[in-house]
Amino acid sequence: MSTFINGKIFTGADANTFASAMTIKDGQVVWVGDTSDVNDSDAIDLKNQTVLPGLIDVHTHPKYIADALHGVACTPPNVNSIADMQEALRNSPAFGQGPNTWIEGWGFDETKLAEHRTPTVDDLDKVSTTQPIFIYRSDCHSSVGNSKALEMAGITATTPDPVGGFIGHFPDGRPNGYMKEVAATQLLIKAKSAQSYQADVDNMVNSSDHYLKNGIVAIGEMMGRIRPYDSLKLYQDSVQAGFKPKTSIYYVYDEVAGNNRLQPTNDDQLRIAGIKVFMDGSISGETAYNSQPYPSGKQGVSLTNATKLKQAVEYAKQNDLQVAIHAMGDAAIQLILDTTDNMKPWLSDQPSIRIEHASILSDRMLDQIQAATMNYALVTQPIFFFAEDESYRSYLSPEQFKQIYRVKSMMATKAEFALSSDAPCTPWAEPDSPFVNIYAAVTRTAVNGDIVNPSEAINVPDAVFAYTNWPAKIGGFHQNGLLAPGYAGDFVVLDQDIFTIPHNDIKNVRVKETWMVGKRVYKVTK
Repeated sequence: MSTFINGKIFTGADANTFASAMTIKDGQVVWVGDTSDVNDSDAIDLKNQTVLPGLIDVHTHPKYIADALHGVACTPPNVNSIADMQEALRNSPAFGQGPNTWIEGWGFDETKLAEHRTPTVDDLDKVSTTQPIFIYRSDCHSSVGNSKALEMAGITATTPDPVGGFIGHFPDGRPNGYMKEVAATQLLIKAKSAQSYQADVDNMVNSSDHYLKNGIVAIGEMMGRIRPYDSLKLYQDSVQAGFKPKTSIYYVYDEVAGNNRLQPTNDDQLRIAGIKVFMDGSISGETAYNSQPYPSGKQGVSLTNATKLKQAVEYAKQNDLQVAIHAMGDAAIQLILDTTDNMKPWLSDQPSIRIEHASILSDRMLDQIQAATMNYALVTQPIFFFAEDESYRSYLSPEQFKQIYRVKSMMATKAEFALSSDAPCTPWAEPDSPFVNIYAAVTRTAVNGDIVNPSEAINVPDAVFAYTNWPAKIGGFHQNGLLAPGYAGDFVVLDQDIFTIPHNDIKNVRVKETWMVGKRVYKVTK
């Protein structure tokens, strides 16, 4: 049993409830109150520091992050051109390690590169032709590989496009290395993952401290896979080897459709939670499915029609699973609402359908959500406009831009609401920093100083709720989100008081300590 005193403890009960002391026993909070009521010489002094319930990132990509942590950040401010990218890849610890070691990178956005184009197989071959190279685009939907990676994936000039994906080609028909959208990118990922399962486990275990450093104690894995191995097994083996964050897995629907063995599980540490459906791509990649065309004339890609969406929902209903639906474009979101708004919910303890990103929402859509029979959740990421403001300004009409990441309006509906990162799927060096995301939601300010729809700003307590109490309800982490008797003893100690510092300083907040089940699992080292 441990008792903590002299803290500013945000319990999560409401925006104004703080305590100064609490006791944790057998991993659970058993008492919350005032320091003056404590008579314990062994009590741990919090030294007036601000304490929050453990943070929850309900939409992230831990496998990708595990890969990225030993890969190269191809993002500003350090990588601003293809030449910079080539130099960064040559400086990767993987460089020169032999033909079976992949050189990996993440986060490039061609609009932020001096050349204003996607790197090609020829660009990457200038780094190496003997080691495979794989780089995620910032949206984590698309990617680029060198000739060795294409060879290992069996991709040639005659390889057909996978359903929902596109293999790029030079004018002469030769593959150019660009793998557009998830289905195409998976061709490279499968070749990479099939090579060393144990390396993937090791990478996952090594990523554990990354989450704890950010105060994140629970995560939603949004790319659960059956091939080349089951994601549940990856997490089971990783947890056994030391991976600490609690995890809910959402399997890609296309991989599990027809598999009646996929059932929800209720383990607090690791659980199967639902399925993931892709409606479209990304705005910065011009693949989000929009009602108005991009300046190029494209309207994005529609990956799931109404018939398939109904099939996915029926599958989830039959198996008591939640449906998380990726939708960034307004046409994609409208299709979800028109297809599902009058359906009867099948889950009672959490939303049956999660709309992930919900990047462009009109007043009509918000009204439709409010009037719906379906119980929705809206899980969104203001860090996108923070890091990608120029792309959004360039690719969206002024009318559409006024409708992006309407967090305040989302909160005003009856839908459950949460902030999340979608990390590492944005061109920012700290893609899953909760405090950068909170900063963007509160200030509506992009990294370039642009103010984005300031009427959609929310206050700090609500932004904290959106990383604690509310995602716990959405993601099924029922033991988290509050510091109250009966809840998990998971909490974070901050280096600044997020509730009182100037809003411009929020993005600089850091976690000093992370505790899980009453035990310290991370402490900052000077």
